[in-house]
Amino acid sequence: MSKKLKITSIDIYKSDIELKEPFKIAIMEISASQSVFIKINTNEGLYGFGEANPFWGITGETQAINLAGAAELAKLLLHKNPLNIEKMMREIDGFLVHNSTLRSAFDMALYDLLGKTAELPLYALLGGEKRTFWTDNTIGIGDPDYVAQKAVQYKNQGFQAIKVKLGTTNEMDIKRIRKVREAIGDDLPIRVDANQGWNYKTAVEVLNALEPMGVEYCEQPIAYWDYENLRRIRQNTSIAIMADESLFDHYDAFKLASMGCCDYFNIKLAKSGGIHTALKINAIAEGAGIICMVGCMMETRLGLTAAAHIVSARFNIKFADLDGYLMLKEDPIIGGAQYNIGKIDLPDTPGHGADVDPAFLKRCECITIK
Repeated sequence: MSKKLKITSIDIYKSDIELKEPFKIAIMEISASQSVFIKINTNEGLYGFGEANPFWGITGETQAINLAGAAELAKLLLHKNPLNIEKMMREIDGFLVHNSTLRSAFDMALYDLLGKTAELPLYALLGGEKRTFWTDNTIGIGDPDYVAQKAVQYKNQGFQAIKVKLGTTNEMDIKRIRKVREAIGDDLPIRVDANQGWNYKTAVEVLNALEPMGVEYCEQPIAYWDYENLRRIRQNTSIAIMADESLFDHYDAFKLASMGCCDYFNIKLAKSGGIHTALKINAIAEGAGIICMVGCMMETRLGLTAAAHIVSARFNIKFADLDGYLMLKEDPIIGGAQYNIGKIDLPDTPGHGADVDPAFLKRCECITIK
């Protein structure tokens, strides 16, 4: 490591990529991936890339908020040593307390720089080994027949698990899963995600009805703040419960674990504020006997590659939901994780190994803080 390494400038890019089709969940709907790319440049020519992909219904951020916040945060980091991640993340987390997605982009860029300086791929930098693993593929809220049709399509493509978004009415949510199970048969696991769309009574009724249908787990059945009823739901269904919107950081992880609210954790960099806190969440989970998944928003392969390195580096992370890039009309990333249907292979290049195509960046609005 170079003790003389300093941040000389930070480039902030506005990236807009259309989705192949609109994507609807219980609390919001989007038609484009609106990311902010962060490029941290240093005096030795090394740089690190990160990506923020905000979901306003979950983190309370928009692309415009992140662009404005990035310019202010960049000023805080100029001329500092990017390799001291513990100190840097304390400053970053303390400066924009509620902007977890934006913080994750800076965190990601710092870890990318650290890996490049150490000449190690991120999974090795984190003390892990290279593992090949699979992501599921997600179907948004839609007509039950259409959802079943998409499930068959994903099965025929070779995906090993299918995730279905729920969170509407009892009748429609049960019908969706019944149609999917009838269409794909019994050999593939179905995962469901209500995105806070139910109340306690609805959640118990729907999950009890779904128990015979081979549902592997249910993500965030009720409002993020309702820890007590999340615990009660877990007690009243045989389907495993996964915390998602209730879990942003290690403090949330400790509360969820100590209250017995869930069986699994869904770690997303956009919620945790990046890799630094994501590792703390997994450590708490491991100590509590809680298995983890790493999920995503609608990132490109850059953000997904960083997340995939964490999956590879930690054996307590058994599930991956890193399918966001599969929904985009365009792939502007060079290198990075490679997808063979849902099978993910990581690069061995230093850092996270993903870069953004310079031709794509030329099309993006950019501001540079120096």
